[in-house]
Amino acid sequence: MTSFPFYLDCDTGIDDALALAYLLASPQADVRGIGAVSGNVSAAVGARNTLDLLELAGHAHIPVALGAHDPLAGSFGGGAPWVHGANGIGEVELSMAAAGLAPETAAEMLVRLAQEHPGTLRVLAIGPLTNIAEALRLEPSLPQLVAEITIMGGAALAPGNLTPVAEANIANDPEAAALVLSADWNVTLVPLDVTMTNVLEENHRQELLASSGAVPRALGEMLGYYFRFYEGLFGRACSAMHDPLAAALAVGAVTPAVAPVVHVDVDTTSGPSRGQTVCDLRGLYMDYPEQPGARCRVVLALEGDFAPHLVETLLAYSSAAAASEPVGATVA
Repeated sequence: MTSFPFYLDCDTGIDDALALAYLLASPQADVRGIGAVSGNVSAAVGARNTLDLLELAGHAHIPVALGAHDPLAGSFGGGAPWVHGANGIGEVELSMAAAGLAPETAAEMLVRLAQEHPGTLRVLAIGPLTNIAEALRLEPSLPQLVAEITIMGGAALAPGNLTPVAEANIANDPEAAALVLSADWNVTLVPLDVTMTNVLEENHRQELLASSGAVPRALGEMLGYYFRFYEGLFGRACSAMHDPLAAALAVGAVTPAVAPVVHVDVDTTSGPSRGQTVCDLRGLYMDYPEQPGARCRVVLALEGDFAPHLVETLLAYSSAAAASEPVGATVA
């Protein structure tokens, strides 16, 4: 099975932790570097969470770079503690990793990895797109060096989750999103349309908690906090699967059922539609005919149910650390 070099850009909250664990467990992904950006938590807290998760998973060798604290315009809004907890990972306490941060910014890391793996590096961005935009400014030829970029963000036909029309990752830095989505590279956008209709249930969480692996058990504990937030949206203990679904699409492990390649713009005005992803879906009535010049594949639906695949992948996690006791991985 072919393995591809990956750069992951994240704001490590609970679903980011699921996506990271999924990538580490996936035979199709060779994670070469991770950048932290402010979103669910500050970039500094997200970087710490990432380092600690890598240590728990037995992958402390993967470098983590600190990225942007503030968006391109304005300042960091403080995160989403009501969704992810004050520490970003559902108040689960992980042992502090011995590894420190890489001696480069996240944008510099992405540019370096793209130059080291020209034409083969895949990028998975599951937070605000500030680091990616800064990398484009550092290296304008970045789109020609990267094989493809998968972005968890936006809402095509679905409502937003930060505003009535805007999804959080895009809304937290619309200027960066506009820059990234207008660049000349192959983009897969994984919006709320598909992530909110693929749900992880309580029985799935119990499977993770019952695992002998440190990582699945820690994820199961984190999900308890996440489920309590989503219970207010779904009326039961469960959650959407935003970031892990984007990870699975990035490695090609799941297949989209509906994914038209269309033009996508981002509203960067100061009005009520700021942060909206404007996807040209007028071809809906003709089964999405080709749009000349379009480079953004917008995933609207999947073939099959994603949750069993996610749980199976996490439970099959094979690192030595995943099979050990989760020292320090306890609910605060």
